[in-house]
Amino acid sequence: MTSYLEKIASYIKSIDSETLTELQRISSEKKYKKGDLLLRQNEICEKSYLLLSGIARKYYLNDGKEITTELYFENDLAVSFESYTLQQPGREFIEALTDITVSITHYQAFQDAKTKYPKLVTLDLMLAEYYGMWVEHRLFQFHTMTATERYLDILTKSPHIVQAVPLTIIASYLGISLETLSRIRARI
Repeated sequence: MTSYLEKIASYIKSIDSETLTELQRISSEKKYKKGDLLLRQNEICEKSYLLLSGIARKYYLNDGKEITTELYFENDLAVSFESYTLQQPGREFIEALTDITVSITHYQAFQDAKTKYPKLVTLDLMLAEYYGMWVEHRLFQFHTMTATERYLDILTKSPHIVQAVPLTIIASYLGISLETLSRIRARI
């Protein structure tokens, strides 16, 4: 999927200055403190958050337990995809795990800009395609890999996660208990 990210980055570099100026015009920068919620459950995700620095996560509650579904780092786009796309209340929270700086773009402003700047339509499609591939990959992992294999995959491909994210959140992201993660870490 790295090659697809490179394709997106290359496409962004090819966007004309007028379109980029419009994208900058409809976006604003904001800082959040560690623990701040960018989105709460049952709210409509009316904004997309491009992380400029820091770490955030998306999670939902299941019987009072937090289930982390996504981790966001620099240059990641944080949204509750279903809520954002349908503009309906969502199930998820988005939380700053560290102090973060984001570039915020409001949903309606982006939709309006897409009608005037067709390159934004293509960019939006590319981002949705990438997200679909990422979700498919994540489902594949959960259906074909053991918890140990999923943890080793993170260690190999994304060691920054283990270095920067609390173990309780990593365990939740892997779909296992903290105790199981501790046992896995002790064995390797």
